[in-house]
Amino acid sequence: MAHLRTGRRASLAVPAVLSLTASLGFLPVAAAAPASAGTAATAPAAAGTPAKAVSAAAGPGLSYVVNTRTDPRTLASVRREIGRDGGTLVAGYDRIGVLVAHSADPDFARLLRAVPGVVSAGATRHTPLAAASTADLGAPQVLGGAQAAAAGAAATGDQDPLEPLQWDLPAIKADKAHQKTLGSPDVTVGVIDTGVDDTHPDIAPNFDRAASVDCVSGKPDTADGAWRPSASESPHGTHVAGEIAAARNGVGMTGVAPGVKVAGIKVANPDGYFYAESVVCGFVWAAEHHVDVTNNSYFTDPWYFNCTTDPDQRALVDAVDRASRYAEKRGTVNIAAAGNESYDLAADSITDPQSPNDGTASDRVIDPRRCFDIPTQLPGVVTVAATGAKGLKASYSNYGRGVIDIAAPGGDSTVYQPPAPPATSGLILGTLPGGKWGYMAGTSMATPHVAGVAALIKSTHPHASAALVKALLYLEADATPCTDPYDINGDGKADAVCRGPANHNGFYGRGMADALAAVTY
Repeated sequence: MAHLRTGRRASLAVPAVLSLTASLGFLPVAAAAPASAGTAATAPAAAGTPAKAVSAAAGPGLSYVVNTRTDPRTLASVRREIGRDGGTLVAGYDRIGVLVAHSADPDFARLLRAVPGVVSAGATRHTPLAAASTADLGAPQVLGGAQAAAAGAAATGDQDPLEPLQWDLPAIKADKAHQKTLGSPDVTVGVIDTGVDDTHPDIAPNFDRAASVDCVSGKPDTADGAWRPSASESPHGTHVAGEIAAARNGVGMTGVAPGVKVAGIKVANPDGYFYAESVVCGFVWAAEHHVDVTNNSYFTDPWYFNCTTDPDQRALVDAVDRASRYAEKRGTVNIAAAGNESYDLAADSITDPQSPNDGTASDRVIDPRRCFDIPTQLPGVVTVAATGAKGLKASYSNYGRGVIDIAAPGGDSTVYQPPAPPATSGLILGTLPGGKWGYMAGTSMATPHVAGVAALIKSTHPHASAALVKALLYLEADATPCTDPYDINGDGKADAVCRGPANHNGFYGRGMADALAAVTY
């Protein structure tokens, strides 16, 4: 498996997982103008435009996002300037005023910021475009044959063979919801992630080929199978997809919404980085291919928190914000993970030791009201905290009143929160590439539970807007009071402090996601 966030701390000693992310109700970034119809367009630099000579001290080839006004005159002018300033246009998302460009000129972003009509511009990375692979951070715990056989023997009624291991389903009443409905095949959840293995027997029946794509380059690649992870890439997206919509087919496990469709929107490169241009492509693709819900279990590299006082980081916030808002305007509910560092995202300050994670990281103290984890802290995005098998905030989960919107099972150390038999692991079972199943844990695993519940709400209310689906998601959640004191390891010392009432607090937001309510009301 390739790099998954160099320096990102895995939750406890459980298998390393892609992460994760949170949500404020504001951003000091201008919203994009109304988007025009059409699909993402790629356009070359204007023919005959003389390119500016790259400075003698040329740097590595990097990728940039350039955020502009959305009128045609501005877009045409900025396209010309990209060529004049030594850049190459890779993709143009005119509907939201985001252009993706490559350049080896270290002054490229500064030059573009001076162009009339450009709101912000910045490099999306620190490593050259052809980055070398870095060390593996871990792997999921693959389910063994003996475990699978024991689970199958314990299955009852119409349960899938591995369902007895899924303590997370009854935790959100998904087992009871399935007695009413499995969800509608007219609803699609887009997994914006490392790719999805659609050949897996639990995913294949519900896979939406038309809504799947590879966005790694910043522009959509619709070649058959382009959305799949290679053998050396992370299984993370495949695990997430199974949690959401593994089919009830008598084969393996059961998803939260086993009757809906799932699409693979691949945005992580082979080294495991989720760069802004890829994420922008993913949101725009979802918006324009009838994706009802997106699952975002990652943060946008290379900055864990993007400070709007920095011109490069501000450009990344601006670009991803425009794209996620566009998706929501087109009816998509965007759901993201809160993160695995045990941060209080409502604190006055946080020390971020791992940014930039594709360059030279250093401890930096940030203000989470000015520096944002994206897409998690963007307006309109649903932010998910993780719980364990005992229903408590998972030991690693980020939290914060006014930031966390809702909670769902993400798993925790079995030492801290053991499940009731016949389940044997406190982690979350999911699908893995190659027709396998295995355990992972993190707010990455909590988010697909909420995405599944949102898909059930959309199935029950097919004409509901994104705003109404979110309102029902929050209204139907089971209010969960603060855990006080929160001493998860039992050493007599509080490990975190929860603030707020049962229906709106820093650990659980509006409460635990409720799948039964989603299909009842």
